[in-house]
Amino acid sequence: MDRSSGEGRLTGETESVDNAVDLVSRSRELETAAFDAVLEDETASRIQWATPDGLEIVGRGVAARFTATGTDRFDRIRTQASRAFNGLAHDGPEHARPRAFGGFSFHDGHEAGPPWTGFDAASFVVPQLFVTRTDDGTWLTAVGEHSDTVADRLERWHDRLTNQPATRPADATPGVAATRRTTSQTAWTEQVDTALERIADGQLTKVVLAQSLSVDLEEPIDVPATLERLRRRYPNCYGFLVDHDIGGTFFGAPPERLVSKRGACVETEALAGSVPRGETPAEDEAHVDRMRDDPKFQREHGLVVDAIREQLAPLARDLTVSEQTIRRLATIQHLRTPIEATLEGEHHVLELVEALHPTPAVGGVPPDAAWETIRDTEPFDRGWYAAPVGWFDAAGDGEFAVGLRSGVAADETVTLFAGNGIVADSDPDEEWDEVQLKFRPILDELR
Repeated sequence: MDRSSGEGRLTGETESVDNAVDLVSRSRELETAAFDAVLEDETASRIQWATPDGLEIVGRGVAARFTATGTDRFDRIRTQASRAFNGLAHDGPEHARPRAFGGFSFHDGHEAGPPWTGFDAASFVVPQLFVTRTDDGTWLTAVGEHSDTVADRLERWHDRLTNQPATRPADATPGVAATRRTTSQTAWTEQVDTALERIADGQLTKVVLAQSLSVDLEEPIDVPATLERLRRRYPNCYGFLVDHDIGGTFFGAPPERLVSKRGACVETEALAGSVPRGETPAEDEAHVDRMRDDPKFQREHGLVVDAIREQLAPLARDLTVSEQTIRRLATIQHLRTPIEATLEGEHHVLELVEALHPTPAVGGVPPDAAWETIRDTEPFDRGWYAAPVGWFDAAGDGEFAVGLRSGVAADETVTLFAGNGIVADSDPDEEWDEVQLKFRPILDELR
């Protein structure tokens, strides 16, 4: 698919990078709507965001774009966004307000080459048109620089969405023609052994090593339909789609929240340590008991909890670490510890994202030594895999998931990513099996 023309805009309005631009936003309630029609045009910039608690947003076009590279990318995105949001005039309910959607690469040195063409080290868009669905109703919002243009777009799309069928079929799968690994099991064993040697030498306490799997499809993929199937199968996970006007589409159904912020209230979680689901409830519990009683699992999970506590503490007035629980998904079970905090002073959600990324659940301890090990051993670019994906608004509130259980689709190929935490006493064969289990959520929806 050639999208180099930049047909991500619905009009000829200019987008914002470093220049100030005053945005106008208008919303209108939708009684019934063809929600998915917003995503039908594959030549447009598209976003989709869904949370386990019911928020769902789909959007298209570019009213403003913020991009950055380098070590100061979080600050630069925040600065660009403040210039656009400071002049924002929104006419509509609070939950239908404009937000900037996007994410960051795992490492700030990322370069946007295949399969990550179009995905800079930091990239966000404020959609020109989006639909927000919550328990309070469904609203259509248009955003731009000119009131007349925004009003016209809002009316045209309101008519279009209310005069089409409410949903479209989402059951056809593209089929898998072949798969190719970047890491053989022999190479994986060598990588794990290298990590274990560094752990034994005291250089590392934990490192997360990942693999990628290239999947050739029998038919072109309908990414929104694939994501819809994932959401039906994993309703207690996030769902995201980020599709720029060039390159591929990054999508996934991650189980892990990186952070959410509303005012001074912050919620995050530690999600580390995983076992398969059983065939029966008794087998489920047997796997969970093994995970709870195994020092290796508890050590891995505890490192994540401790790191999050330490990273948030300088920003928080108080912080609460709750009891460890189990997150059960269709094919896998995780140890989970919820963590809440109340912020001290004013902070933007991107400050929290920067403080928390990467958690030991996707990077390691200590972070610098873990990254060096990842760079030395992994034969591919992580891109946006295992990195923050989500949104923020004019108030600095927002929510981010960790880009796990994810893949990037381009033409008739999907590249999948999965990884596992390596600590002392990790067994390469067991870690290999666990990584293959993490490929399954998306792979199963492609077959």
